[in-house]
Amino acid sequence: MGFAQEDGEPVVWTATLNRVSESLVEIQFDAVIKDKWHLYTLKEFKDGPLPTEFVFFKDSLAFSIENSMTTSEPSVEYDQIFEIDLPYFKEKASFTQRFVLLDISLEQISGEINYQACDDRLCIFRTEPFTLSLNDKKITSSLRVTEKDLVQSAALTLDLKNKKYLENTLIDDSDLSPYSGLFLLGFLAGLIALLTPCVFPMIPLTVSFFLKQATSMRKGAFNAFLYGFFIVFIYILLSLPFHFLDSINPEILNSIATNVPLNVFFFGIFIFFAFSFFGYYELTLPSSWGNSTDSSSSLNGGIGIFFMALTLAIVSFSCTGPILGSLLAGSLTSDGGAMQLTFGMTGFGFALALPFALFALFPNALNAIPKSGGWMTTVKVVLGFLELALALKFLSNADLVSHWGILKREIFIGIWVLLSVALTLYLFGLIRFPHDQKRKLSKTRIGVGVLSLLLTAYLSFGLFSKTNTLKLLSGFPPPEFYSINSTDNDCPLGLDCYKDFETGLEVAKETGKPILIDFTGWACVNCRKMEENIWSRDEVFQILNKDIVLISLYIDDRKPLEESEVFNFKFPNGRVQQINTVGEQWAAFQSLNFNTASQPYYVLMEADGTLLNTPIQYTDAKTYYEWLKLGIKKD
Repeated sequence: MGFAQEDGEPVVWTATLNRVSESLVEIQFDAVIKDKWHLYTLKEFKDGPLPTEFVFFKDSLAFSIENSMTTSEPSVEYDQIFEIDLPYFKEKASFTQRFVLLDISLEQISGEINYQACDDRLCIFRTEPFTLSLNDKKITSSLRVTEKDLVQSAALTLDLKNKKYLENTLIDDSDLSPYSGLFLLGFLAGLIALLTPCVFPMIPLTVSFFLKQATSMRKGAFNAFLYGFFIVFIYILLSLPFHFLDSINPEILNSIATNVPLNVFFFGIFIFFAFSFFGYYELTLPSSWGNSTDSSSSLNGGIGIFFMALTLAIVSFSCTGPILGSLLAGSLTSDGGAMQLTFGMTGFGFALALPFALFALFPNALNAIPKSGGWMTTVKVVLGFLELALALKFLSNADLVSHWGILKREIFIGIWVLLSVALTLYLFGLIRFPHDQKRKLSKTRIGVGVLSLLLTAYLSFGLFSKTNTLKLLSGFPPPEFYSINSTDNDCPLGLDCYKDFETGLEVAKETGKPILIDFTGWACVNCRKMEENIWSRDEVFQILNKDIVLISLYIDDRKPLEESEVFNFKFPNGRVQQINTVGEQWAAFQSLNFNTASQPYYVLMEADGTLLNTPIQYTDAKTYYEWLKLGIKKD
């Protein structure tokens, strides 16, 4: 019996059950593999591909597994990617397992197949759940799309009119777009990393090395530029695996960003990063990595220069690691995923590479840069406080998604105020950390201390003000409606909104007003920026408050569906997913009707499904206001 997988899968599974005796059962799993694809064996190799794995969910009193699983004979060839001799299956494979039934009344055996398959271009990872019925000798997949599933999927399908509007989605292409914003953020992070003790002393040493070793000034400048190029290239490479994840499942990065255990993990990691910046311990990669790349840097030509750049990336990790971790986590919790991460990493690498190229062109300027000293320790401590502030954001994400209610807006901002006070006291020399030496405060440090004091005042005013005064920080603290003093209305800005589409649709039919579908998320930074900076403008707020029915669908809502509402959904790309939560339901709704998985995403439509204009994403106030006016034809 087949698993009823979607078309286009490189591996299709079937299974045959043979009841040898009343208490002995044999199952044979057969895989049909597409041309040019390989399926790997049960054997695990160090630094090799993931092995095929069969997991059987069992009650220890129900059955036992007899001996090891047997397989058909694999081929063995040298794999150029993994650089080892690998056994694998091509065209077809068989896996056979016997079970001893301890309870002969047992009706089914469930489990899953975890496997990796590769061709000459890419690899895919799949999990195939199954349930084996011992009564009718049939095996079925728990991800089979049944008639019931089709009915529930059909209930999510809208009869849209004016579908021509879905051909393009309005995206803000201004300099403040998410991509350019992440590049600038990465560039700023790179500039900060330059000021740390792991990187700053390397600048004059490396530039001087290239100029002295070269046969001419021009050759030295070229080598320095090549060195800078490789620095950027290395940091871009770090982002490429996330594009692979994004291509497998466009929602996977959003799932990572809103995953509660992962956000709590990030919270702990950032605390760990912070105390490393405070000087309580050092973060380092294995010394063998640095030694290996350093020895390779002695090679001639571009290869040697590449390994010099890689050596810098490794030996500077104790300072750049926490900054890169912040950039990584910040990108994945934004609404552009892997592409935003690439832009951020590019900006970071560009900032690191820039001084090496500039000082190679103008070597006399090396005399003007400040000498290394205690000021770099101050930079690291300031970064430690920033890491603590960022750590709180991840705990807030977990709190919002899970509705714990432990980190309300006032508590969040209050902790930031305390961190800002502590930073101010440090900068004025009233608090010291390990490696700090008592010395006269410089004018620069006093100036930064004054800025920190002003930040404390700004945060304090936002803490006690009843109006939204922290617009510069929109998206970072929890939304205003997530407050200690919040009422039952947990909609942005106190607007009337509906978090269920059918409920909002009925209201739209009764009132005759158009619908604004707001695909949003509890942990969506750009969604909060739109609500607090754009929706709060009087002209926009009046339209939202009086002229439309607002339906806010939270894609990352982890509230479980009722058991009768759980179903298997087949996305337009053929992927099948079990819909277990409210957020997954609205993600399927968005994908099915609008073929997108991004937030924020706004759709204006009539109650009968007539689209009023082209959907729009994150944008500026003027564009959004004009879009609203055009959609509802308001003068």
